Amino acid sequence: MRQSAMFFRIHLRATALVAANLCIWGCSPGTAAAAPQLLEVDGVRISIEFADSDFTNGTAPLVAWISRSAGIVAAYYDRFPVKELRVRVSSQSGGGVRHGTTFGAQGAFIRITVGREVTAAELINDWVLVHEMTHLALPDVGPEHLWLSEGIAVYVEGVARVQVGNRSAAEVWTDEVRSMPRGLPQAGDAGLDHTHTWGRTYWGGALFCLLADIEIRRRTDNRAGLQTALRAIARASGGLLSDWPIERVFAVGDTAVGTTVLHDLYASAKDAPLQTDLSALWMSLGIEPEGDSAALRSDAPFAKIRDAIMRAPLDSTPREH
Repeated sequence: MRQSAMFFRIHLRATALVAANLCIWGCSPGTAAAAPQLLEVDGVRISIEFADSDFTNGTAPLVAWISRSAGIVAAYYDRFPVKELRVRVSSQSGGGVRHGTTFGAQGAFIRITVGREVTAAELINDWVLVHEMTHLALPDVGPEHLWLSEGIAVYVEGVARVQVGNRSAAEVWTDEVRSMPRGLPQAGDAGLDHTHTWGRTYWGGALFCLLADIEIRRRTDNRAGLQTALRAIARASGGLLSDWPIERVFAVGDTAVGTTVLHDLYASAKDAPLQTDLSALWMSLGIEPEGDSAALRSDAPFAKIRDAIMRAPLDSTPREH
């Protein structure tokens, strides 16, 4: 279940921290960091630094969690978005995974806080680190387009976990039905580029991704989807380590799928509220809310599109998780 507190996370660039004379790795001045643990996942070198060592169950479960999360993101993008990554883990009282921040200006770096009493089950079910790692696959498109960065991370996190068996499709669609209304435009909305509320930034961006995914698959007879476009964007750009205008991002994605869906949808949503009938959308996908869950119907017009979204592309590199 998504915790709304996470979505108030401010996506700061590392350059701002340097300007403020703060330690980019989150350490206090004069504090010596512990020697990092080195991990290799899918050919990617991950340096893990534990700011604290007071975790009840030790750090081994945390290393496994980082490795598993990296594998999930690598599977979705068919490679991990960057070649090297630094992860700094800090502790806090209680359990669970609390919050994270991703940086790209000084090299790929994720700072994340975890409860000292975190359990193996909480780490297996965690979505926060997959969300943060997903940020690494999109170029920096500027603060006015934060909705795209956060929207992709919200949308991809659930899909990526389903594709490797970490969640069920029904669970993710249930979350979508429950949370997507938060992304709908409200009175006074001026479009995604100009309305920077929490709901529009995170769930408005996720709704943009869902609509793009469906339309790409509809136009290509399910031969391609948003995942195809995002893979191409990550490969061409090098991800968050690069700065790209949003128009270039969408041009690369559209070329990869052979449509103009991203360009067209952005043109409709950037400066004006794009209204979406979510009830009709769920019906067309064959998703029927049932209390706290959702049933998936196979006879809906877009049922095959719904199922294809949650299925890894046929050209994906086989991986073990």
